[in-house]
Amino acid sequence: MRKLLLAGIAVAMMATPAFAANYRFVIVPKAMNNPFFDFARDGCLKRAKELGNIECIYKGPVEHEPATQAQIIQDFVTQKVDGLAISVADVAAMTKSIEAATAAGIPVITFDADAPGSKRIAYIGTNNKEFGLALGKQLLKMRPDGGKYAMVSGGPGAKNLAERVDGVREALKGSKWTEVAGSPTFCNDDPALAVQQMTDMRTATPDLAAIVPIGGWPMFAPEGFKAFASRNKKDIDSGKFTLVVADTLKMQLELLRDGYANALVGQRPFEMGEKAMDTLLAIKKGEKVPEIVYTGLDLVTKDNVAQMLK
Repeated sequence: MRKLLLAGIAVAMMATPAFAANYRFVIVPKAMNNPFFDFARDGCLKRAKELGNIECIYKGPVEHEPATQAQIIQDFVTQKVDGLAISVADVAAMTKSIEAATAAGIPVITFDADAPGSKRIAYIGTNNKEFGLALGKQLLKMRPDGGKYAMVSGGPGAKNLAERVDGVREALKGSKWTEVAGSPTFCNDDPALAVQQMTDMRTATPDLAAIVPIGGWPMFAPEGFKAFASRNKKDIDSGKFTLVVADTLKMQLELLRDGYANALVGQRPFEMGEKAMDTLLAIKKGEKVPEIVYTGLDLVTKDNVAQMLK
């Protein structure tokens, strides 16, 4: 209950328009304590202001809790909002929620994480298989010699994360890289848990040559990540231990710049938020929209991190 109350306070602060909006569009993240989604929120708010006739409402579970996400969506269905953009925490649960919203006449799109078998009209976000391939290819480029590797994932019910895992494995198939038992771990989008899982994997497998978090979670706890990397700094600097991490938030770029990781592959959440508003508005106007809109990836290493930070 407290988490729902906190989420309600947060949305009330961000969704009070200075005009009478024609449409109320809601963007529902997997977890509001995940800074990745702050950028989707900002893109949504910016585009809504530019369009002038839209209220962007941003609300989701405080933490990664699929049941809470489903309840929040049901509340918005009851309120008869004009459109929903959902980052799907759990495909099975959200498929039912999307069906309920659609039955109530509310158009639904997904962003960041999809539910392709549902009644959603469109998906906006990353091609997650390509994302995983890019992570794996970057590791292979940096360390063709191979070794043992592990992955850190978020929620086990998220289709987008499963696709990234498959992409990493496909990229490294036939190479000298071998995935260790127990990989991927699932941190449920908890940054502190992600760092702890990395520590545990390194302890359990002292000759672990690489960790590939397929989301930025461990870096979202920058001091914890820095402490982990510092303990392994000698091996990182010598090329014995490699960290290729997903996402490119500012805190991550700074950690890469300072030598605490080897490479980042980033998404474009701000653009997801912008395009979500454009897409929902087009649907309300009766226009045909693309079913899939990919927003692209950014590869960052020490060679271009300074440029990315500008």
